[in-house]
Amino acid sequence: MKRHIVILNPTAGKGRAQQRIPEIESFFFQHKLPYEIILTEHPGHAIKLAEAYAMMDDTLIIGAGGDGTMNEIINGLMHASKKMADSLPVFGVLAIGRGNDFAYSANIPSGLGEDLLRIKNGKPVHMDVGEVKGGDYPNGRYFGNGLGIGFDAIVGFEAAKMNHIHGSAAYALSAIKTLIKYPSAPDLDINYGNKTICISPALVSVMNGRRLGGSFFMAPKGKMDDGLFDICLTKQGKRKELLSAMIAYTKGKQGEREDTITGRCEKITVEALSGTLAVHADGETICEAGKRLEIINHKHALMIIE
Repeated sequence: MKRHIVILNPTAGKGRAQQRIPEIESFFFQHKLPYEIILTEHPGHAIKLAEAYAMMDDTLIIGAGGDGTMNEIINGLMHASKKMADSLPVFGVLAIGRGNDFAYSANIPSGLGEDLLRIKNGKPVHMDVGEVKGGDYPNGRYFGNGLGIGFDAIVGFEAAKMNHIHGSAAYALSAIKTLIKYPSAPDLDINYGNKTICISPALVSVMNGRRLGGSFFMAPKGKMDDGLFDICLTKQGKRKELLSAMIAYTKGKQGEREDTITGRCEKITVEALSGTLAVHADGETICEAGKRLEIINHKHALMIIE
């Protein structure tokens, strides 16, 4: 019987994640499943924990927290997978954070009771993992759900600063705040598939999953196991045009707009010809003023319990 290693971020959900520990312990005790709950102590801790435990025999790594926690665990598992020639790491998700966009995109609805039953009864399925090289991570940083450049990243940076508002409300309020400031868009050279375009986009999203910010469907038809990113670029325009585009994103209808380009690819490179790149991956800052990115899809890199 596998030992269930629960890596729990006590600060997730503005500190409410730690309050769910008794419920998690009760479930494992009731079902006589061996387990250990380990609390993360600082940013980056979950990466090291996931990598170390994934390389031990008969262990199942379970992330308990929000998108940031899952991002760190994915990075740790990817590090471990490079050293595990015979098998892929398997992990489960307890979505007890704020936005839980990764869990949504992985078809894991928020609800601790359901998530725990899925850990016990669910089956592992393949999952793609994205990797971005550039900015503060020239050697690469992995992501499970999505990467945003420009407006989307700046909104995420603003939302992270909010202490009393969280989830989709924080993202929506930050979007309005960023729209008022309306930073100028850099001129970008973007290469994906067999296409090269020069464009000044307000935002660029590169999605492995479907949703960001709790309510923005950047890739409404995205799949996490097809080996492809769904990309979306909305051109810089007037404020009212971008506001209209943001509303379209909440409905997943941005692909119908003339100012928005969509596509699918395994790899994309982005270079700032003028200005710089503000970038996040799964809500984690990749850079605030980068110049060039290379983004790669690693098909079926991990296994996730669904």
